[in-house]
Amino acid sequence: MRAIGSDRSVPVRSAVAALAAAATLASGAAAQISLDVETGAALSGYNDVGIPGDGGTRFSLTDDLESETTSYLRLRLGYQRGRSHVSVLYAPLRIHAEGSLDRDLRYTDVTFPAATPLDATYVFNSYRLTYRYDVYRSPALALGLGLTAKVRDADITVTSDTQERAKTNVGFVPLINFDATWRWTDRAGLRLAGDALAAPQGRAEDVMIAAWVAPSPRLEIRAGYRLLEGGADNDEVYTFALIHYLLVGISVRP
Repeated sequence: MRAIGSDRSVPVRSAVAALAAAATLASGAAAQISLDVETGAALSGYNDVGIPGDGGTRFSLTDDLESETTSYLRLRLGYQRGRSHVSVLYAPLRIHAEGSLDRDLRYTDVTFPAATPLDATYVFNSYRLTYRYDVYRSPALALGLGLTAKVRDADITVTSDTQERAKTNVGFVPLINFDATWRWTDRAGLRLAGDALAAPQGRAEDVMIAAWVAPSPRLEIRAGYRLLEGGADNDEVYTFALIHYLLVGISVRP
């Protein structure tokens, strides 16, 4: 999703300040700190690129080239007090593709001739600060809603034996955060959670559904599926990607 505004530092500072202030709205319950680690396999559903967006050759890292299935790692540090949740997330992603096109590829300011062996690297690293508040709680169900300030660090590089070109983009994206956790017992349940937003500049969705078990009050283990989708269509770039994740995760509370 494309960055909003020309001065990215202003909205980032504003969002961080707003989220930090919101965290003080928590109740007087004891605070909890958690560390969450998620890993698994990331598979490309589609990954369509055209750079520049108004004149570059549109090609697919999944249809024109062959994208590899890759492993990934996500780290989240969380803080909860009462119904309020604050977390920071580091979510890097790197996917490699290779092959050749049956047509010339104009990418940035160069042209790769048809049938040229190509290597492409798709990088989409995400750094997020989230505040969420549980708007509903019962013994069986908790529903939370909040805001995420996301910094996206993206890079798409195309390389041949003689040429290499890269398109990088770092930008701020505001997202809506949501969480629905259902308990069918005290120690097991189902969770739907994510960040998402659509705007004229583009869209972004990162949604997880997973079953979880809690062997102890300080340990939670989950397994499930995550979908990452989004992109932008403008004069500078055309890029839309769908990534499927098969995941396992563990959350530890000291």
